Formats: sequence, structure tokens, C-alpha cells
Amino acid sequence: MRTIRTDRTPGTGRSARTSRTARASRTSRTSRTTALAAGLAVTALTALVPQALAQDRSVASSTHPAPDTRLGTCEAGRLCLWKKPDFAGARQTYELATVDIESCTPLPKGGDAQSLANRTGRPVTTYQSAECQETGEFETYPGGGTWVPRSPYQVRAFKIWEN
Repeated sequence: MRTIRTDRTPGTGRSARTSRTARASRTSRTSRTTALAAGLAVTALTALVPQALAQDRSVASSTHPAPDTRLGTCEAGRLCLWKKPDFAGARQTYELATVDIESCTPLPKGGDAQSLANRTGRPVTTYQSAECQETGEFETYPGGGTWVPRSPYQVRAFKIWEN
């Protein structure tokens, strides 16, 4: 049995009809709208996940050399920098005993590096600028054994951080 209630809306002189089926219809419409919005949100999130994974893979590939790249020799506790990509060319090494922590250490005049290994046990930031200016390119690498066969820029200075 369907119940219909008729009331007068004050000041309008019109009847307002309300029924259980009308309320159910509104509730159903609201549920569909909510479900549609939730579905769109899920679709948007799933579209972003592959992009986020691709970025993670690109970061991982820059800090871990490809299987066919031979790692350069770099002893534990040192930062090693090579003149050429793929750990080739002249190598420079630095260790905590010879570098001021959290201070800019420029490479020797005219020196730069294109590959590096951070085995200091501390984070190291490399800079395109010889003065460690952040207006150029810079990147921080973790110290647990990060190997970078091809830096995205010419490294001209670095900072070793406390932690």
C-alpha cells in the first residue's frame, strides 16, 4: 500500500506531494551519483599509478647501473668520482677524514665528473655549480652504496651531509 501525504506549502497555495517511492527514487539517484563519483576517482588513481611507477623506475635506474655496466672500484667509506661516464677516465676519491662535513667541496680547478659512487655511509649532494649553488642542477644520493654511471650533469662540487 502506497502512502501519499499532501501538505500545503506555506505562502504558495500549492500542494507538496511526498511519497515513499519519491524518497526512494531520490535516495537511489544520490547513491548512483556517489557510486559514479567514486568510480571516476578510482579510474583517475589507476591512471596515475603507472606514471608514478615509471618515475620510480627512472630514479632506480639512475642510481643502480645497468647489468652490462661494470662498477668502478670504490672502497667503503669513500666518495669516488670519475671524469667520464660508466666509471671511466681519471678517478678522484674523498673520505670523511679529509673533507669538512656539510661544507662545499669543489673539485680541483677545471675538474668535473660524469659518474660517481657514494660509499661514505652518509648522504652526498653533487652540484653542477663549483660553488654548490642551487641555481644549477644538484642531486642528493644516499650513502649506503649508490652507484651512478651517468650523472645528468657535470659534477663540479659536492657536500657530504651529517645524516
